[in-house]
Parts: sequence; C-alpha cells; structure tokens
Amino acid sequence: MAQKVKVLFTEFVTHDVKHFIVEKPIGFTFIPGQATDVSIPRPGFEDQKRPFTFTSSPQDLILEFTIKCYVDHNGVTKELHNLKPGDEIVLEDPFGTINYKGPGVFLAGGAGITPFISILRNLKKQNTLSGNTLIFSNKEAKDIILEPEFKEMFTLPDTKLVLILSREQRQGYEYGHIDKTNLPKYVADFSKNFYLCGPPKFVQVMKQTLSELGAKADSVVFEE
Repeated sequence: MAQKVKVLFTEFVTHDVKHFIVEKPIGFTFIPGQATDVSIPRPGFEDQKRPFTFTSSPQDLILEFTIKCYVDHNGVTKELHNLKPGDEIVLEDPFGTINYKGPGVFLAGGAGITPFISILRNLKKQNTLSGNTLIFSNKEAKDIILEPEFKEMFTLPDTKLVLILSREQRQGYEYGHIDKTNLPKYVADFSKNFYLCGPPKFVQVMKQTLSELGAKADSVVFEE
C-alpha cells in the first residue's frame, strides 16, 4: 500500500551519497535488509518508482535511507537529492530477500552496503554482532559510506572489518579487488554464511568465487 511521508532531515555522508530521515507511518514494519519502492509526488516523477533499502533499525521511530546520487542522468536519485525537509516521498510495501541467517561474512561493493547497514545496526543494538565480518570494497576512500560508524562498530569482540580500495593505494586500507586470491586472506572458514550485495557483476563474481572456495549455495544470501 502506497503511503506518503515527509522528509524530516537530509545530509551528505560522502561526496555523492545522502542520508534521508523521513516520517514512519503508524504500524509500518520491515525486516532489516529489506527495501521499498520510492517515488516522488512531483510532475514527471509520480510513476518512476525506484527500490531503496531501509538503513534504520525496525525499532526506530523514523525511517532512514542512504542513497547514492547519479548526477550524470536526470533521474530519480538526482531529484531525491534535491529534496528538502518538508518535501514528500511515497513509499510502497517492504520487500527483499537479504535477511540475516546468522553470523557470517558480509561482502559489499560500493552502494551495495545499504542492505547491510540496517542488519548490522540492528545486531549491534541487540548485542549480537559477534562472529560477523564486513568486507567492503570501494574505488577510493572518499567513496566509503559510514566509514567512522563501521570502524567503531567493528571494534567489538570477535568482529572484523576489511576496507578495500580498488583505485587508490592508501595506508590503513587493503588495495585491489575481492577475488579468489585475496578472499582467503580475510576469511578462514568458507562454511559460514555469506551475504552479498553490490553491482550485478560484483554479485555474480562473488557467487562464483565463493563456490570455487567451497561455500555452499544455500549459505550465500543475495537479492534474487
């Protein structure tokens, strides 16, 4: 069911990613990792629905989204980034297949981190983050979404954070790509759960890589 909500607050979290806080309709629920179709009730955009992941926790009194703007085309994300507090967006019912099954390894490419934000924040709130690893690949350090929060989050016991840059060599970060050669440096046990999200090619390569390294297909979670 479509529901219109007001934008309460926006701010940039990287040079091209913006954090949106919007009203939460009474009784609205979602599972961490789920998304909703969003549209903008403005001429030319009413029927242009795009899926965005909730990055708040289900217990929060507001809803939050973390959205990358693609400035090279005049589409929905560019229009969203022009919204100000008091403007409205339209939300549909939640959907998605990236649900937490238990401790494991989260593999994220760029803006593909967004389904994991809600999951990881929720685990931290419940004091159940232990046993999880986040391997987060970006082109450059300036592209890393919520880097300070993840660095603080993954100081907890029995957690691990690996930040990889593919186009910038920088102290304190791994350099290169997540592949069959590098992944075993960060993951010792491929019988764990694996959670994948990123561009289609990233997900495809990760699925193949994990299969070759011995991960079971039913332990690999990704958006269908």
